[in-house]
Amino acid sequence: MRPMSGPLRLFHSLRRVDASGCFRDRDRKRRRAGNWDKGTGECAAVARGDGAADDPRSRRFRRPGRPLQAAALRRVPTADAYVRCGGWVAHGEYPLATKVSGKRVGIVGLGRIGSLVARRLAAFGCPVAYHSRSPKPSSPYRFFPTVRALAADSDVLVLSCALTEETRRVVDREVMEALGKGGVLVNIGRGGLVDEPELVRCLREGVIGGAGLDVFENEPDVPAELFAMDNVVLSNHRAVLTPESIRGVLDIVSGNLEAFFAGRPLLSAVTL
Repeated sequence: MRPMSGPLRLFHSLRRVDASGCFRDRDRKRRRAGNWDKGTGECAAVARGDGAADDPRSRRFRRPGRPLQAAALRRVPTADAYVRCGGWVAHGEYPLATKVSGKRVGIVGLGRIGSLVARRLAAFGCPVAYHSRSPKPSSPYRFFPTVRALAADSDVLVLSCALTEETRRVVDREVMEALGKGGVLVNIGRGGLVDEPELVRCLREGVIGGAGLDVFENEPDVPAELFAMDNVVLSNHRAVLTPESIRGVLDIVSGNLEAFFAGRPLLSAVTL
């Protein structure tokens, strides 16, 4: 067996700790404008040289758009609560919800995560369109130059872009009115992408049909009005976090470090 180099030996000598607590830290400062995945991605990118390490979660682990969309359209949480509280016995069948397949899906931000969401929803027979800073020549999906135009042509609007000054509150009342009373908003990007007070009003007034929200503007504070709405699915910014996904990230990071110090190709290399 090839002897370990000094840096690699040092890496293996480090005391192992439970890293999951790092992700449970209530200090939200690390969740800034960009994608929070960048922190781990940059750790893996110590193997730089001619390339950098790609973030493995965008390829292998992060699949939040589809479950949130399905839960919101099918009203899974409220149907579950209805059965648990005895509603089925006392009042009969829960009202029918709508299906996921065939819905027109608009994605704001067709980056790595947005592209994965698009491919998985396309497999459900969902026509997919998108809005990004500019059209992507390699994309098979229809491009819309504005978020409002995309919303007007969508049954479901999925937000998966980074939060910047340009995208802050990119979904306002005008966009939600374009999405319409049967439309569902799914936010897996950043809470600041949506005008949150306006979202509450639009949900209350029936301007849009529902929402699946994994992120909020002032986490961990969630608008209290959302708690009583049965057309809203709420998740506490945990779309990616499972023991398996965290273990997978750590395996990729350590694998990239080992490969770099051993002079082997990176496990998840990208060209800079």
